[in-house]
Amino acid sequence: MQAWIVDRPGPAAGGPMNLVERAVPEPGPTQVLVEVRCCGVCRTDLHLAEGDLAPKRHGVTPGHEVVGTVAATGSDAHRFRVGDRIGIAWLGRTCGRCRFCRRGSENLCTDPRFTGWDVDGGFAGWTTVEEQYAYVLPGEIDDVHVAPLLCAGIIGYRALRRAAVPPGGRLGIYGFGASAHITAQIAITEGVEVHVLTRSAAARRLATELGAASVGDATDPPAVPLDAAILFAPVGDLVPVALEALDRGGTLAIAGIHLSDIPRLGYQRHLFQERVLRSVTANTREDGLELLEIAARTGIRTMVTPYAFAHADRALADLAAGRITGAAVIQRPGG
Repeated sequence: MQAWIVDRPGPAAGGPMNLVERAVPEPGPTQVLVEVRCCGVCRTDLHLAEGDLAPKRHGVTPGHEVVGTVAATGSDAHRFRVGDRIGIAWLGRTCGRCRFCRRGSENLCTDPRFTGWDVDGGFAGWTTVEEQYAYVLPGEIDDVHVAPLLCAGIIGYRALRRAAVPPGGRLGIYGFGASAHITAQIAITEGVEVHVLTRSAAARRLATELGAASVGDATDPPAVPLDAAILFAPVGDLVPVALEALDRGGTLAIAGIHLSDIPRLGYQRHLFQERVLRSVTANTREDGLELLEIAARTGIRTMVTPYAFAHADRALADLAAGRITGAAVIQRPGG
């Protein structure tokens, strides 16, 4: 089969990935083999390819927003049947034994495995997944539009919950890419007033179309003091900007596995009056189940730019250059 691998981590424009031939993997006892139909392109894939995230091993295949069909099952895998459509997300396995797993915080597992980082992901013809970490996908949403929900949607949903925006409150969203445009729609359906701050003029137009109460540049003060904010842009310089935009008791949640360094914070200016700064670390499977149910029930729209499988490297380069509004999705022939 054909598979993209991270060969020489570096700038996306320099071609850090190579397309190679590999054997179709064999599923382990508790795994299923999945024939990939399409795979969303996440900013984490870009961080991996460019070296912001050190690859766990040379030649790993990225991709953790995978939609595909079960092609074979392991000897002890009984949850799915051959032909079932399923989704594969970032959380590939947890230990189930550490104190975090035992208390229901599997996103904080001390010995996890992540799809497209520890284990090969969906930038390939076939991949495997532990059956208990795969998702049944809502039939109302087609392959290309459901793919971004499997990470951009899930992590944005968790960030929204971590931001603790009060009912009817004001939420600021900094950066407006794949995850943010999904999260904004969820918040709006829940009666939240959304204010989008992003450098991209195209993203500001999309935010307005989706119902944002106001839009502005990433460094602008929002139209009103914020009850909560989510930082999606991986830019540490925006942390003090967002904190300063919070009203008393507001919470800033940082969504994403990578963030550039945060400048010095001033206690009085940025944190006093019970402002809260939180990170978002992976997700639980329950987050994914809740997000997919909400997306199917409320008709969340994912804005996608499709790319042929052979052009996965171009999708990453376009993402790095800010040429994508919404989410990029790689399609395999026939997918």
